[in-house]
Amino acid sequence: MKKYSHDFVESYDGFMAFGWDRETDRNTVKCYLQMFSDDALMQDLITRLSGEELDEVYTLINRLLKTHLTEPEYHRLFLKEDHP
Repeated sequence: MKKYSHDFVESYDGFMAFGWDRETDRNTVKCYLQMFSDDALMQDLITRLSGEELDEVYTLINRLLKTHLTEPEYHRLFLKEDHP
């Protein structure tokens, strides 16, 4: 069984834009992130990113996780494992 899913982008049929309203912004970011992490895109794009760009993406993701998730949520939602 898969641990991770990208179902939202597959079923979302709403408006995609940023700066329209909070709900549209959230839905657009969810779609963009799921589209961005697509295996085929990542296979090509990841080799083109500079060391600085890789660090920037990694740092942003970690900062958001640390800011908005508790330790148990991090394990359950991000790592998909039981909290030790």
